[in-house]
Amino acid sequence: MTLCYRWINPPVTPLMLIRAIKDGESIRKDWVPIEDISYYMISAAIASEDNNFLGHKGFDFGAIQKAVDLNKKGKRKRGASTISQQTAKNVFLWPGRSWIRKGLEVYFTFLIETFWPKDRIMEVYLNVIEMGPGIYGSEAAAQHYFHIPATKLTKRQASLITACYPNPRKRNPAKPTSYINQRAYQIAALIPKFGKIKFDKESIQKAKERYKKREEKRIKKNDGKVLAL
Repeated sequence: MTLCYRWINPPVTPLMLIRAIKDGESIRKDWVPIEDISYYMISAAIASEDNNFLGHKGFDFGAIQKAVDLNKKGKRKRGASTISQQTAKNVFLWPGRSWIRKGLEVYFTFLIETFWPKDRIMEVYLNVIEMGPGIYGSEAAAQHYFHIPATKLTKRQASLITACYPNPRKRNPAKPTSYINQRAYQIAALIPKFGKIKFDKESIQKAKERYKKREEKRIKKNDGKVLAL
């Protein structure tokens, strides 16, 4: 199935079926190729969810370390799931926090990072993730909230949609709360740092080199440990 989805678009996901059966929600999704998604949407996803998406191999150990450190200090829980992990979870698995499901998430993340190129992972991610009650993917979200196609999303609109990711069923990018507005401004401010994301070999290789250097510094700081738990 993982190999098939390298070329075939997933027709439905476990979460879509669960929402439809359990909650009676309709499934609104309109698959579009990555070329038809605003580059602001792609940049906003990376700025908000996974700064090192192009450089890592599915798992960002630096982000995991930060989450561990913050959680140790008793601060607000922080996740460290990469876009690759979220894609694997959404396409192949059910919602939950069991060790079995987490183990499968690691397994499928490894598979898609092995068999899918980065642009395919991003394309699938931005077409299947939940962006509202019964709304899945960038195209459906753009049409529903802003009445435009995903290719026309502005930086502000893309940032608002992305700001709602942690709880899209209770947050509305078209009617943002003060918190969503603030979060959207933070994401929009980061977008110029990443610019227009490129998925060519040269750009990805440079990202891998940057990530490798960061990891080497972090591991050295942790006395040679990949993670200081």
